[in-house]
Amino acid sequence: MTSPVELAARIRRFLIEKVCHTGGHLGPNLGVVELTLAMHRVFDPHRDILLFDTGHQAYVHKILTGRGDGFDSLRQLGGLSGYPSRAESPCDVVENSHASTALSYADGFAKAFALRGDDRRIVALVGDGALTGGMCWEALNNIAAAPDRPVIIVLNDNGRSYAPTVGGLARHLARLRHSIQDNLFTDLGLAYLGPVDGHDVAAVEHALRRAESMRRPVVVHCVTRKGKGYPPAEQDDADCLHAVGVVDPETALPRTPGARTWTSVFGEEITSIGAERDDVVCVTAAMLRPCGLGEFAAAFPDRVFDVGIAEQHAVTSAAGMAFGGLHPVVTIYSTFLSRAFDQVLMDVALHRLPVTFVLDRAGITGPDGPSHHGMWDASVLPIVPGLRLAAPRDATRLRDLLREAVDVTDTPTAIRYPKSAAGPDIPALRRVGHGDILREDPESRVLLVAVGPLAAACLAAADELAEHGVPTTVYDPRWIAPLDPALLALARVHDVVLAVEDTTTTGALGTRIAQALTTTATAAEPPPRVAAFALPPGFLPHGPRDQILRAHGLDAAGIAATILKRLTNATGSPLPEECR
Repeated sequence: MTSPVELAARIRRFLIEKVCHTGGHLGPNLGVVELTLAMHRVFDPHRDILLFDTGHQAYVHKILTGRGDGFDSLRQLGGLSGYPSRAESPCDVVENSHASTALSYADGFAKAFALRGDDRRIVALVGDGALTGGMCWEALNNIAAAPDRPVIIVLNDNGRSYAPTVGGLARHLARLRHSIQDNLFTDLGLAYLGPVDGHDVAAVEHALRRAESMRRPVVVHCVTRKGKGYPPAEQDDADCLHAVGVVDPETALPRTPGARTWTSVFGEEITSIGAERDDVVCVTAAMLRPCGLGEFAAAFPDRVFDVGIAEQHAVTSAAGMAFGGLHPVVTIYSTFLSRAFDQVLMDVALHRLPVTFVLDRAGITGPDGPSHHGMWDASVLPIVPGLRLAAPRDATRLRDLLREAVDVTDTPTAIRYPKSAAGPDIPALRRVGHGDILREDPESRVLLVAVGPLAAACLAAADELAEHGVPTTVYDPRWIAPLDPALLALARVHDVVLAVEDTTTTGALGTRIAQALTTTATAAEPPPRVAAFALPPGFLPHGPRDQILRAHGLDAAGIAATILKRLTNATGSPLPEECR
């Protein structure tokens, strides 16, 4: 019979081999091997509620629940998700890939089970980085208030979220590792066990059995090492190989050279701006390096603020800095900004404060799936009064728009770009309003409004349309909110207008153009046919960005086909055979 120590070693070797081949969250999962083994030895994942916060540390749980064979397709289109997935297994009860949520889920389960007389156990494995998020403390306040509703909180204390954990809580946990004393948890009314060696299966198992027998809310404090057992991860000071692409398992070095990314371009330009303006500061929610702030932090360590996984606080703290005479640049994944929409609306925009939001991973992000696709910012942010939203088509436009944004002094601004290579620059023919004409034909019947990086696909589609005898103008609005009067005027002189963007169709730029033109149309001058060609209003699966865009027609061939179809519908008669 395989011992827990031998099984842990086999799982680590498996994770290193598989994740280096596909890419994924490596360091966090290497650190929770023994913790997860102990949880599965004490609790029944088919009956009890096992939660992981964040969900990227659930790989070992997937292996132990029979999904090891799926790791060859980890985060690939149609393959195994990198997060808990209810479609994969009944052992995954929630799909929590945004941090600091598990304790609120646990509190809700405990309340439901108490009312229904259900005696299933509730166990939440929570990284210490997640405890920098306010939701955790809102949940702890409620969990502690009901000693008769047992919840077991396994605190995975490795001193890190992505980078080393920041703030007073990190210092408090560091003290607890060296001496048993009264602490925040006991002061709240929770029982506390630990610290426990999180890499000793027997010790963790003993602590969990003791916690289960107490039948009350308990914190089991386990000390672990992120990247445990893999020297390249243990020696990686930046983030212990938190997430990797396809790498050589011996060295953890990429198998292919990395291309210039949107994130790296931003990082270079914000550092240049910082050298010119000492009022520019940067704010991040535990994503300093993933959002490209490494160079800025090295150059201006006193002007970058990592607030932990606390997006709401990040935005309102930035508002306070703006009141104090600074220009904050809040760097955040698009999907995470949704957690702080109220703060953007009421704490920043209401006061017309000069705060710039840089939205990394906008649109389709690829392998992280539905929770990480940045599909909603470009539909939601335009409703914020006064906010200006930009979408650069290439690296030069990102640099230009970032400088324009930080020059704005009387309203918030935002810039969105995807997780991908930046690609070659696309020159403009001329400027019209705030945007650029990229292709023009005096006989043009079709206007393609190319949003951000989809400009390249729109230009290729225009080439294909020209072969079918359909002259097309391609326009990059640069600033997609508020609506530019020059864009509306350009739209009025075309038969068909198609706004192409990787956001959800609800509230997309094309929808807003159509609404504006309909409002001003007359019987003598009806509006053109306008459509939003964007992503469907649903949760899309994980997979390569280009494959997902192609699947929804957001590539050159799909855009051209959509235009030809709309022209057919507009004339009421079919196009020639070669145009169909």
